[in-house]
Amino acid sequence: MLFDDPGPRARALHRLLGVLFLLLLALGAYAVYLAFDEKGQWAGALWQPFVTEAIWTRFLLPGLLNSLKAAILSIVIALPIGVLLAIGRLSDHSWIRIPAGAVVEFFRAIPVLLLMVFAASFYAYYAQLDSGIRPLFAAVTGLVLYNGSVLAEVVRAGILSLPKGQAEAASALGLSKTQTMVSILLPQSITLMLPALVGQLAVIVKDTALAGQLTIGYDELMRASGPITGNFNNTIPTLTAVATIYILLNLLLAWIAQRLKHRLGLEIRR
Repeated sequence: MLFDDPGPRARALHRLLGVLFLLLLALGAYAVYLAFDEKGQWAGALWQPFVTEAIWTRFLLPGLLNSLKAAILSIVIALPIGVLLAIGRLSDHSWIRIPAGAVVEFFRAIPVLLLMVFAASFYAYYAQLDSGIRPLFAAVTGLVLYNGSVLAEVVRAGILSLPKGQAEAASALGLSKTQTMVSILLPQSITLMLPALVGQLAVIVKDTALAGQLTIGYDELMRASGPITGNFNNTIPTLTAVATIYILLNLLLAWIAQRLKHRLGLEIRR
């Protein structure tokens, strides 16, 4: 143990601090409510559109499906790229390790939106893609380049966190480095990487909102909600509805991660 268990006085202090925090949080929420109420943002007429089928079928659900399409494509492509870059950075060969490290550091340093804008320009002027699919390609390209680099560091950190005896034991058994990586190190590091991986997957889902910028023009959830605000002048209710959808998506990802982690833990113990 690196610290002593809290005694009665410490536990009482912790409970008091918890109550004070909840009170401050409630006061802050009430202040926000009053500020919006003064502007009439809680009027029933502003929230009425969200109980009509047309708003969901014409705007929110198509935008949500587009966001999920971009996110799923980005995740499917970025994960293997991240694993390959991580393995490349762990290579004993400098001609593999150095270029892989340069790619990771380069794309990690550039904002996702800038990568999307560059991709949109490239596809428009050089690849000359059809304008109907260009926004999706630009969005996925930017998300893959950035998140593939971030996931590479997550995977590398998970592998390096394992005891060195794992690789040494595999070498003593005559396994090659590739066999050791695929059969020994990667499977064990998955459970260690899950929280960070899920956190990055949630970032990918949220970053799809960047693709709705005018330069890219992908009709994701945030952009699809624009006509609702324009027609009903209900900015706060619309943003609240969109934020709620993103929160539910992230909660679903967290739940899936917990189930997967539990299942992997059972498999490893077996």
